[in-house]
This record gives sequence, structure tokens and C-alpha cells, in this order.
Amino acid sequence: MSEFRFAYPFILILLLLPPLIWFAPRFSQFIPQSVSLRYSDIRLMSNTPINWRVRLRRLPDILRLLAWCLLVLILARPQTGNAREIIRGQGVDIVLAVDISNSMAALDFEPLNRLESAKMVITEFISGREFDRIGLIVFARDAFHHVPLTLDYEVLIQQLNRIELVGDITDSLGHPLLLDGTAVGLGIASSANMLRSSGSPSQIIILLTDGDNNAGLDPIEAAEIANTLGMRIYTIGIGREGEVPYPDGAGSVTLIESFLDENLLQDVAQIADGQYYRAQDLDDLQVIYNQIDSLERSDVEIQVIVRWRDQVIGLMIVAFGMLLVERVLRQTIFEVIP
Repeated sequence: MSEFRFAYPFILILLLLPPLIWFAPRFSQFIPQSVSLRYSDIRLMSNTPINWRVRLRRLPDILRLLAWCLLVLILARPQTGNAREIIRGQGVDIVLAVDISNSMAALDFEPLNRLESAKMVITEFISGREFDRIGLIVFARDAFHHVPLTLDYEVLIQQLNRIELVGDITDSLGHPLLLDGTAVGLGIASSANMLRSSGSPSQIIILLTDGDNNAGLDPIEAAEIANTLGMRIYTIGIGREGEVPYPDGAGSVTLIESFLDENLLQDVAQIADGQYYRAQDLDDLQVIYNQIDSLERSDVEIQVIVRWRDQVIGLMIVAFGMLLVERVLRQTIFEVIP
């Protein structure tokens, strides 16, 4: 970022000197004078043609005035510099683990389903961070590294918005991959694996799911490993209790039973020194991510260093050029005979 300043701005007050000198004689006419001067009658010369020398007679004075202003600016030392920010301390490394199992298509967060609601709120969460590296894991029956830890939030949000339900993922022939399930343990393990080599003193996993663990690793064992590595886990259970509306794929909506193992998510959060939250609507979800956002803030000090450089050479050349031209004009074209 480019910066500009005057090293000695108080010198700029000298720019007021020429106007004061100019207006001083005009104020003197109000002061009584005892001296008088007789002069000839010049009315006979009123019709004399005015040539270009007369019209430009003030040019040397204007050049001298401009040169004076430039010299004052030079004395004030105009400087430009490039600001460089140095961040001291480290941000938080965060992995967002998002459940993409088919049950996330439930419509209890109308008008959006659970997954689309989560994506919208998580986007706001990412946009509110500044110096934290954030990665993205998606999981169903298996877990996948979707975006590695990054500070490029724009790319991260783009990839987040491209997440699909596992039932919508197909192979090259268009056949569904049949990966439905909820592997909470694998989601935790994959998140811990992404954070393992981060080097940040503060490592966070935010896991969002709407079901109970029915595939993969034991979530308790995965949480214990994450805790041993110094990682904290926040778990979020999303969805209402009981029967919830669910699209049946034929253009209609049916009711299905919503299953959420809250005890498991509470145990995982407790083991990994985090907290468990329950979101039953969009407002709950927004409040939860806002709370996590306020809890996990890093102490980052930004120091701005500016390398200042004087910008006077050009002004000096122009100013002395004006003075030289002014002297030449006074001694030649605009020479005045005493």
C-alpha cells in the first residue's frame, strides 16, 4: 500500500507569505500618507495598442511565485513509502467437518434443507475470520479432504458452496456411489490428520452432523487421539427431534424419523475440551457459529512498517528551471529600464 506524507509539514505555512506580501500594499491605502507625488497626464496614451509583451509582463512574477511554492514544498520534504504489514503471533487453525449424508436433505430448516442452511451459516463464519487457516472435511460413510488449510477464504467458500449430498455424487458413468452413512469417527480422524502438521498452537475441529455414528472408526477413540494431539473439538447436532419433512425424490415430501446421538456428540466434545451445541433451526445454527467465532479468537498484532523515500529531485529541477527562465526573461524580453 502506497503512502504519502511531508516530513516537516509545519514549513508549509510559508506558502501564506506571498499572499501576505501581495495584499500588504492594498491595506496601506487605508493608512494616512504625508508624502505626495506629481505625475504627468497619460490620458493621451489610452488608445495605444497593447502588445504581447505588455500582456505577459506578469509572467516572470508568476514563475518566481511558482518556484517559491515549489521550494517551500521541497523544504517540507515530500515523501512516499510502501507500507508493509508484519503479523506477530499466530492465528487459529480450524477444520470444518461437515456431514453430507442423505439425511442432511431434510427440510426442517425450511425453505432450505439442513446442508444448504449449514453452508450458508458456515460461509458467514469463514467471512468473519482474518488470520486463521481454515480447512474443510466432508464425510458420510467415508471422509474426504475437500480443502486443505488455507488463508484463501474466497476459494474455500467457492468449494464449500459446491458440496453436494452424498446421494447426488455419481461416478463417471452417472451411477450413484452408494456412500451413504454417518462416519463421525472418520470425520474426526480426517480432521485431526489435516491439523497434525499445522504447527499452530491452537487447533480446532468444528464437526457438524445430523445423525448417529454408523460407520468407520469409534468417535470416542478418535476424540481421544485428537485431544492427545492438543486439538479441541466443537460438535454441533443439527436437526429437529421426531419426524421431519424429507423429499422422497419423486417431487413430493414425506415424513421420516430424525435420529441424533446427542450423548455421543457431548462425550466427544467433553473429551476434546470443547463444547456441544444443538441447532433445531437456522437461528440456532447462526447463534452457535457466532459463539464459536467469539470463543476462538487469536491474539494477532499487526505492525505496519513504511520505508519512506524523499521525492524532491523532480521538484528541485522544476523550481530551478523556473527561476532560470524567470531571470532570462527579465534580462531580455521583459527587461525594465529604470
